[in-house]
Amino acid sequence: MTLHARLVVERAAFTLDIEVEVEPGEVVALLGPNGAGKTTALRALAGLTAMTGGRILLDGGSIDGLAAEQRPIGMVFQDYLLFPHLSALDNVAFGPRCQGVAKAEARRLAARLLERVGLADRASARPRQLSGGQAQRVALARALAVRPRLLLLDEPLAALDAHTRLEVRSQLRRHLAGFDGATVLVTHDTLDAMVLADRLIVIEHGAVVQQGAPAEVARRPRTDYVARLVGLNLHRGVADGARVKVGELVLTTSQHLEGAVFVAFPPAAVALYRSRPDGSPRNLWQGRIDGIERHGDNVRVHLDGPVAAFADITPAAVADLDLTLGRQVWVSVKATETHVYPA
Repeated sequence: MTLHARLVVERAAFTLDIEVEVEPGEVVALLGPNGAGKTTALRALAGLTAMTGGRILLDGGSIDGLAAEQRPIGMVFQDYLLFPHLSALDNVAFGPRCQGVAKAEARRLAARLLERVGLADRASARPRQLSGGQAQRVALARALAVRPRLLLLDEPLAALDAHTRLEVRSQLRRHLAGFDGATVLVTHDTLDAMVLADRLIVIEHGAVVQQGAPAEVARRPRTDYVARLVGLNLHRGVADGARVKVGELVLTTSQHLEGAVFVAFPPAAVALYRSRPDGSPRNLWQGRIDGIERHGDNVRVHLDGPVAAFADITPAAVADLDLTLGRQVWVSVKATETHVYPA
């Protein structure tokens, strides 16, 4: 491992206690709700927040006793924090100059990095003359200029508009692929994490609740937060073959398991009816509409009942079913649309 860290930060009403391991060239994303401890973890790695326990090993050597400026770390802040009075070139050259590199050599290194991120023609521009995407790339070049072994990215795309974010995200992924150290990314954005990261670590209440490859986490969420993040309904139950008891309701699934399990299904798999449908759908119950909101081109309906769920339906279906808050509807999910896995 390039990075092997146990981070412990204790505060009056909150304790962070997590382990973070990152292989050479790997990008790991820290995900979690507000207040989970993601930024605290990043700042602890950077030496900007004091730890009350644990250890940080980088390339086999301990760095947790070093001051922030002594650590072989590059950091891209959410708002980039470029020096407004310096050109893009001198912003990038600033780190090497602080390390004792001669001015001419530092500027040559900065020029190479600006060319690498596609900004050679903006070397003389001040930060106020750069677009959001250009400023983000200058901040990345500045972080890489100190030849770090650990790169820390704090919500690196959050300050960008949706169109710019799409373009810069793909560029950032390409730049990170050429970095042979460890990268730790903090983000609230699911798509950023899925596109940029090789592995996800999900933190809730200062502890790791799930980790793995993005596809695995998305396919098998283990908490309500992760399920919402990846757009799935998630329930915990007890399986007896193809039948899973969730609360007082028994769901039929297409898989056969025993014991404690999770049952997940997408909102698009949930069908709604004004009256009990003909035939005998196996997974059928009554629910009450608890919320209705736009969701992309569809409408997301929040349902309360023996099994709470989200349903994604078309605006036309909302009108046809005359859906309003508080209305009782019949809810159905096909067994083939469910995914069951051990809890």
